[in-house]
Amino acid sequence: MPKKLAIFASGSGSNAENICNYFADHPDVEVVLICTNKRDAFIVKRAEKLNIPVLFITKTELTNFDDLHKKLQGAKVDFIILAGFLLKLPAIMVEEYPNRILNIHPSLLPKYGGRGMYGSAVHKAVLKNKEAESGISIHFVNQNYDEGKLILQARCSVSANETLETLVAKIHKLEQEYFPFTIEKALKNKQP
Repeated sequence: MPKKLAIFASGSGSNAENICNYFADHPDVEVVLICTNKRDAFIVKRAEKLNIPVLFITKTELTNFDDLHKKLQGAKVDFIILAGFLLKLPAIMVEEYPNRILNIHPSLLPKYGGRGMYGSAVHKAVLKNKEAESGISIHFVNQNYDEGKLILQARCSVSANETLETLVAKIHKLEQEYFPFTIEKALKNKQP
């Protein structure tokens, strides 16, 4: 039986699409559901193109978790992948999926993590503080923002004349390169 993934995303969904494509013909992993809290997010169009069911969830549905949990169970979801999902997961969800929720963060944690630190806010802070390097962190999710056990970090240099756009491109390249195979590796190490 292949491991079944649900990908949670709130925005464009380029990482989600990359993950779906990576596992499209994989014998051991299948993306069975895309969950989003934004009906107008571009991830919806990507999911339709990939022929993957989309589940819309409100913040209240996420917080209450009962109905969402039933839907995840109905889809036989084994692992949850956060790919640009901007809502904090409730403690009950983390408890139901211990070490089976993975997140990607666009900095070298613990730097530039926590509440409100996502997307360009992270990159602007890196540039403002004249960091010599930045990167990505892939980690298991616990009950605190960006504090779960690290699985992988990948780095890139930040040049003296780096712009927001060039840094975003560098981080995006790292995400596309490392996230799918890191998920694959984590799933292999988590046999139930």
